[in-house]
Amino acid sequence: MYVCKSVCMAAILVLLSACAESGPTVKTDTITQYGITWKLSKPAEVGQFVNGDYYVVGNCEVVSITPPPGNGRNGCEVNPPLDENHSGYDSREEGHRYDAKMCTPLPIQMKPGDALMSTISVTDEEYNKAFHRWLRKSVITPCPVKSACVLTCVAAAQPADAFRPSYCDRSQKTYLARNLKRNLLPNLPYGRDTFDLDLGVSISADELADHYNRVWFNLVFFSFDAPVEYQPQYGREMAEAPGVASLALMTDLPPEKKERLLIGLVQNGIDLWGIVRAGFHGWQAHGGHGSGRKWPIVFAGMMLGDDEMASPTKTYPNVQFGEDMQTLFKRSWTGAKVVYAGHQGVDRNGEDINKTDPGWGQYEHLPPKEWASQMNESYRRLNGNAWVAEALAARIMHAEKDWDHDAFFAYEDRWMTEDDTAFVKQIKDQTGWDFSADWQLQRATWYPFVNEMWKKYRDNLPPGPNGEKTPPAEETWK
Repeated sequence: MYVCKSVCMAAILVLLSACAESGPTVKTDTITQYGITWKLSKPAEVGQFVNGDYYVVGNCEVVSITPPPGNGRNGCEVNPPLDENHSGYDSREEGHRYDAKMCTPLPIQMKPGDALMSTISVTDEEYNKAFHRWLRKSVITPCPVKSACVLTCVAAAQPADAFRPSYCDRSQKTYLARNLKRNLLPNLPYGRDTFDLDLGVSISADELADHYNRVWFNLVFFSFDAPVEYQPQYGREMAEAPGVASLALMTDLPPEKKERLLIGLVQNGIDLWGIVRAGFHGWQAHGGHGSGRKWPIVFAGMMLGDDEMASPTKTYPNVQFGEDMQTLFKRSWTGAKVVYAGHQGVDRNGEDINKTDPGWGQYEHLPPKEWASQMNESYRRLNGNAWVAEALAARIMHAEKDWDHDAFFAYEDRWMTEDDTAFVKQIKDQTGWDFSADWQLQRATWYPFVNEMWKKYRDNLPPGPNGEKTPPAEETWK
């Protein structure tokens, strides 16, 4: 037994030693990834991060990009600024979000610490067709950006298992895949490597990894510049995506099926965390927007053992996340002790963000006949459904203290266990607004995979690190 342990430890030490060394690099003046080619003025030392993204060692000059940026298409930005209102990628961006001055002109001088974001625009024909938001085939998105890649300039060759620094992190904080706490992921019995989503669509673990193996945009509000080929554009899907991905990682998938998805999801969290660390105010609630960014940060922080990242609102108390702004401990007209806090929600003190429009703030404490608009309840039923997967994933990992907003978890327990049939009838009787469609009712999500995981595991969670148990869902919101 002692010999076996020694041999295993020796193998692990050899592996870690290999990872600690710089990964392989090549001398080249041409770099191509996902249909984008960067041409350098002279050959440079080029390597890849653990997720496959490229880096260049030392100062370099990018003299051309294919497809070429110009005329409001295929835009590129060096060191994307913390601007939620504008970007320089495509002149067709909705809401006057395009700013030509933000597109960096060629040739581009890069130095260690820089990140170059390059994009491919959709064609005019593609732009007039229905692109898919996440996997919702029925939803048309107006986003004109098709795909994106990021080229990073570093001071020295990186370890083979280094994650790419966040594209907004000029200090280039580096995380290593060897430090991932893979033991935190349970192997919950599931027995399949495909996951049933809405509209009869299933997705495999490999397909999920394909989505997360690409860089996601998270700055412009309403996601009008998010790459439509692989990234969700709407906050609803932005919440569902990491929830589904992390739940998939918690099933009994073989380790080799999990690894690429794990790398991609953690990289997404690192990118988001870098945006927060750079001074971004966060992703505020606005109807269905503003969700889905907190859980990837918390998840990545837990997996990497970075306590500051794992608890973003403890580290940066003023950073905003849609889920937290729209959930609040307050007595509902239904009798529940937790409520949906409205279209724009509340601040950390529970005060309405929008104090001038009564239709955009707290309302569930009032009887339906006193509601100022139908909009709040419509978005309540959209968001409550969309948040289930990430709430369950966080519960499974006992991340509630790191998340630091108990009302969110209590609200999702309420959503999945409160029978609202009689309440829907009262709403209709008092207002005429009908929320009786199957997809609007509580106690389910649109995704069969998430419904199955909730039914199996919400009240059968693995014990916490110190043996603690989570109260049953029925007890947290009544």
